[in-house]
Amino acid sequence: MSPSMSTPLLAELHKVPPKPSKLAHVVVRTAHYSRAKAWYLTVLNAEISFENDDVAFLSYDDEHHRIGIINARDATPLVATSCGVEHISFTFETLSELLATYVRLKGVGIEPFWPIIHGPTVSIYYRDPDGLKVELQYDVLRTPAEVNAFFEAGNYVENFMGVIFDPDEMVTRFESGEPLESLTARPPLPAGLSAWDMHRP
Repeated sequence: MSPSMSTPLLAELHKVPPKPSKLAHVVVRTAHYSRAKAWYLTVLNAEISFENDDVAFLSYDDEHHRIGIINARDATPLVATSCGVEHISFTFETLSELLATYVRLKGVGIEPFWPIIHGPTVSIYYRDPDGLKVELQYDVLRTPAEVNAFFEAGNYVENFMGVIFDPDEMVTRFESGEPLESLTARPPLPAGLSAWDMHRP
């Protein structure tokens, strides 16, 4: 039987083509194995599931590994114009967790290059030791229906990028007790600027 042909049983069980149940993990190649491993362990507050001189598997939840790191000694630096993965993203359940992570990472010298309120999310972007972009985010809109309504209202027609914010200022506002709805509301674009002016490559 051709591999592309289903058996009658499989055809009956899966009249609608199955979809993956989740995104399991991301694997990165690095020429800076020790630095990359330490960086992801710190940023994600992760633990090592397995490691040797060639590979490390890192986990921060009930998945056996969310990040794999390959010691690719001959790897070359990322080129910003190359095709491939633009960034990888990790969600925190609460804004307080996202902001506390920002403060913790800043305290050990890991600083973001792009904090932005996209609208559906409050996002803080970092670069790993090889330059791969890593987004830490909080979901402002909690359901797909809310996100779809945000899109359908034309918010991304006006501004598909978001508005840059100052995370230190947001921490201060959070600590003062400002309501979550006010903290996470996406402000309008500054006068005279376009959505692309909010981008940090």
